[in-house]
Amino acid sequence: GNPEAQVLDGKITLIYESLDGLRERYERFFDGTSVEMDVLKDSKFDVRGIQTNDQGRIAMQVTDPWGNHFEILQSSDPSYDRAAHLGSQPILDGHPPSEGLAIKDLTIHVAPGSNLEGISRFYERIMGASTVNISDSSVSIAVGDRGQTLTFRCHPDGLMANNIRHHDFSFESSEEVDNLEYDGKTSYPMNYGPHISLYISNLPHAYQAAVDLGVLYVNPRFKRRAYTETEAIDQCMFRIIDVVDPLDETKEVILRLEHEVRAVVTRDGKKYK
Repeated sequence: GNPEAQVLDGKITLIYESLDGLRERYERFFDGTSVEMDVLKDSKFDVRGIQTNDQGRIAMQVTDPWGNHFEILQSSDPSYDRAAHLGSQPILDGHPPSEGLAIKDLTIHVAPGSNLEGISRFYERIMGASTVNISDSSVSIAVGDRGQTLTFRCHPDGLMANNIRHHDFSFESSEEVDNLEYDGKTSYPMNYGPHISLYISNLPHAYQAAVDLGVLYVNPRFKRRAYTETEAIDQCMFRIIDVVDPLDETKEVILRLEHEVRAVVTRDGKKYK
């Protein structure tokens, strides 16, 4: 695999209670008064000032030191955005709450002309997720009931966009992988590309839908592997990587993006993590 930091071909949208603290720190970085941020000067780190985005929201565009793109929105209702306590980390004594409140959207770039309607049908079939917006250039899938979305957007570079890949397969051999093949289990390539995690309420239904569609995936890099529905339920997760159109009889791969599909509860009904 590539030892360098992963860079997502897309954009991550975050919600902050206020952009004032970020603006103050970034201004000190750019005017040279922030010594602790000097290490960023030779990186890809960049900030475009606070402005109004296409949806009329107050936003800041940030590129991290490795080239990942973030859009940071100012919350219009901090109490609501901070209210999603599922998965939140405890607040330590003497430490203020995090300035970041929520992930609003994850945008994944796809090749121009991609089957966006097929992507919509894929998430409906596997996860029961509805489409909140679709156009000639993008499709947004609802993730939960708090306005989070997973968006697939044709690359802004248009036809000049080459090699849009979200997977990094390796077929390197190892004793552990060889043993899996010997045990008669399906052999899958290791993936060193980024992966996303999604929580669902009905894991067995989603697992069976993935099996029926032929998109089940196991990444040998990780110890937790779900080759069967029983293993998926025991481990509260399974993986998929090929996104295909359920109505396409050829099952042509629209894109490859590793998903870790997690259950919200364990086998005995307790909240997962």
